[in-house]
Amino acid sequence: MAEVDLHLHTTESDGRLTPADLVKLVAKRGLKTVAVTDHDVTTGLELAWEAAAEYPWLNIIPGIELSTDIPGGEIHILGYHINYKDTYLQSRLERFQASRIGRAQEMVRLLATLGMHLEWERVKEIAGPGSIGRPHIAQAMVEKGYVSLPREAFDKYLGRNGPAYAEREKQTPEEAVQLILRVGGIPVLAHPTHVDDLELALSTLKDAGLEGMEVYYAEYDQDTIERLARIAQRHNLLPCGGSDYHALGIPGEHLPGEMGPPMEVVRLLNDLAMARTDG
Repeated sequence: MAEVDLHLHTTESDGRLTPADLVKLVAKRGLKTVAVTDHDVTTGLELAWEAAAEYPWLNIIPGIELSTDIPGGEIHILGYHINYKDTYLQSRLERFQASRIGRAQEMVRLLATLGMHLEWERVKEIAGPGSIGRPHIAQAMVEKGYVSLPREAFDKYLGRNGPAYAEREKQTPEEAVQLILRVGGIPVLAHPTHVDDLELALSTLKDAGLEGMEVYYAEYDQDTIERLARIAQRHNLLPCGGSDYHALGIPGEHLPGEMGPPMEVVRLLNDLAMARTDG
């Protein structure tokens, strides 16, 4: 068990636990520092801090996970110690949310043309107060019996090359890095093995200001972690990581704290954030 988990999601995006319930879970599991990193929203942060008042040993880093597009794929950029109240950031996030809704509606329409009819109201119910995304559509498809697991929905229909895929407003990885830097945050590349040409991506993102990369990611075996640690060291990137927990209840899902970076990484993140604040 790790004491640190820097990649967690709540019902404010595509997780299944409310911020308060997530905090209860990570506290119960003995974690000392976590980051709430919902997709393209920060609305869960204050709710998480309110719940954490019961657990004085628990430190919650304000975070976010920004979705970005590259030709033929996606790259996700995590941001830590962000000034989430920044008005420019929030205006950008509002645009992203509006784009997500439009995309989700289009995907529901495309599924209907394939004979899979979903009620838009049910998709919204599944999403709850959070931003609507493909996982909510996938869950609705499971409920209807069109697929057996959410992963099947992505593999067959909702993935980038799937027949029900629709685009949303695009942001490049470099733009995401610069947005996080603009609001005082520390940009970190999420799940790097999902990136086709990692060395090329790191070179480009380093030029944009990237400061970390996930290494201690729950899906990775020890050999992968060691390889990524060497890459991170070579590029002078902080080796971050976590469980990427969504509380989906799927077989083999990793729980908070099953994987995470050492506490020294938290101290380095804090030092960077403090230097920015003092500057």
